[in-house]
Amino acid sequence: MSSLSTSFLPRYSPEQMSTAFALSSPSLAIPFHSLPPTILSVRPRGILNCVSTPQGPAAVANGRIDSKINERSKIRLGLPSKGRMADDTLGLLRDCQLHVKQVNPRQYVAEVPQLSNLEVWFQRPKDIVRKLLSGDLDLGFVGLDTLSEYGQGNEDLIIVHDALEYGDCRLSVAIPQYGIFENINSVTELAQMPLWTKDRPLRVATGFSYLGPKFMRENGFKHVSFSTADGALEAAPAMGIADAILDLVSSGTTLKENNLKEIEGGTILESQGILVASRRSLVQREGVLHITHEILERLEAHLRASGQFTVVANMRGSSDEEVATRVLSQPSLSGLQGPTVSPVFCKRDGKIVADYYAVVICVPKKELYKSVQQLRAIGGSGVLISPLTYIFDEDPPRWRELLRKLGL
Repeated sequence: MSSLSTSFLPRYSPEQMSTAFALSSPSLAIPFHSLPPTILSVRPRGILNCVSTPQGPAAVANGRIDSKINERSKIRLGLPSKGRMADDTLGLLRDCQLHVKQVNPRQYVAEVPQLSNLEVWFQRPKDIVRKLLSGDLDLGFVGLDTLSEYGQGNEDLIIVHDALEYGDCRLSVAIPQYGIFENINSVTELAQMPLWTKDRPLRVATGFSYLGPKFMRENGFKHVSFSTADGALEAAPAMGIADAILDLVSSGTTLKENNLKEIEGGTILESQGILVASRRSLVQREGVLHITHEILERLEAHLRASGQFTVVANMRGSSDEEVATRVLSQPSLSGLQGPTVSPVFCKRDGKIVADYYAVVICVPKKELYKSVQQLRAIGGSGVLISPLTYIFDEDPPRWRELLRKLGL
């Protein structure tokens, strides 16, 4: 009998066990997708246990039923309660002119004065996902890794914005650089090592009890056991309590300092901050869709403007078309849709004349100096540069995609 996962696997009745964990075949048939929704709870000595909940549209991850979704009048937004994700989320909202007002820093509830009828609740990221499923929250900011681990593909969770440009990391498998793993450089090679048997499975330390077993199953591992470790997981292989770890990686420096390496095919997902919503709340609760639209527009306008600069220069010319032709002949001066060219009026000999034209373009930061050089080369002078804060366009593509997902 194969031994994929031990301490992370849920407890079921004998009938469920016989159905769910048929591991004797070489194909490693573990139909996790067919299991009923479960509740993860920490039991003594780090063992995760699971309890079945009713199936159907009202079943949720923490046992709460969505009958309350229409009982409250306030719309609820979940924010991470502490750590870098919390700081980065609050910073992004401030940049979007959405200031979270918290009367007492020890309170878990706050408000955003710019958005009426909205409550902000500070929660652990995993609890934000669970409470979106239970109907206790309508919107939430989390990392994609957290959504994937605790949402487990639930169709009620809709990603409203998938790239908030903070919290960048990846969930990866890492193994020692030495010993029996010295020449192992890919997940395929790791899975094919003859060492792993029923009595000696590959031992993986991880905090991802859903994504970990799922990834190993999909990549042909037949004999794997999973465990948690107190403190940093990077120490587990050196302590002899794990062969590999499956954890979040940012720069990879900590892995290298602990003589660990990532391997080819071992990246499970690339993660960053995202905005998530409950499908039921968007459809059923009055005002949620409107607030979601406003938050999304503010996010898109700010993120699109990030790293962009407005460049203004004066240029002699015979006409606005002639000046525009010169500007568009340069590769870095096209702007968002093209340059804005308008006459600059001055008074000469008692007459109003327009010998100069003002050219306005938007330029990415990395192209800024090159753009200034190109403007000078075609006669530009008096170049002014200022950073952009927002770029509001038509309804952002993510909004149209959200309406499509909702069938609206």
